[in-house]
Amino acid sequence: MPPFLHPSILAGFVALFVAIGGGFLAVNLFVGWLVRPRAPNAEKLEVYECGEPAIGSSFVQFDLRFYVVALLFIIFDVEVALFFPWATVFGKATQLADPAFQTVRTEDAAQDAARDAGIGLTPAAAGLMRELGVANPTVPTFPGVAGGESQRDGSPRGREAAERDVSRAGSLLARIAVADMATFFAVLLVGFAYVWNRGDLDWVRAVSGERSSQQRAGQR
Repeated sequence: MPPFLHPSILAGFVALFVAIGGGFLAVNLFVGWLVRPRAPNAEKLEVYECGEPAIGSSFVQFDLRFYVVALLFIIFDVEVALFFPWATVFGKATQLADPAFQTVRTEDAAQDAARDAGIGLTPAAAGLMRELGVANPTVPTFPGVAGGESQRDGSPRGREAAERDVSRAGSLLARIAVADMATFFAVLLVGFAYVWNRGDLDWVRAVSGERSSQQRAGQR
């Protein structure tokens, strides 16, 4: 474990961050209290809401339709944010599958005495795999496919086989990502159709009730 990941050191970093953040906030509030002008008057001390004078008591029942709109926003709009990390993974996978993208190179035994001459990933391909969550990126292998480990000896045939395996891995990951997102989007559409059919998207619920009665009359 790296020294900076030790629990005591992490706790010290958290405490230092909290102390600096609290001190920064306290200093700014104190400086603002010292330098800001003080000119209280009747108009300035009035209770207002968004610049408009308050009318009536504030203890009134809030329209529940606003809560419905907020819940629908959380259910649908916020979940659409999952498309962004999905698009990142899909883009990196398609980049690995691109034949024009150089993914493998011949490793020279003279440069690395700990290895035999063979096939390895280029720094760009290895970086993409690390960004996709692979801790130790290597050229992937597929059992039963010609061009496996036995042919990766630095020859042109072994290089081509390794490039095909990397491209196949990227294509497979891209197809899995599409299937996952299609399933997620289908579930989202089913929920959207459900709330639409219930009339939860109508601002006035009376419209929803009238629609339901018309549907029942049509079925008869």
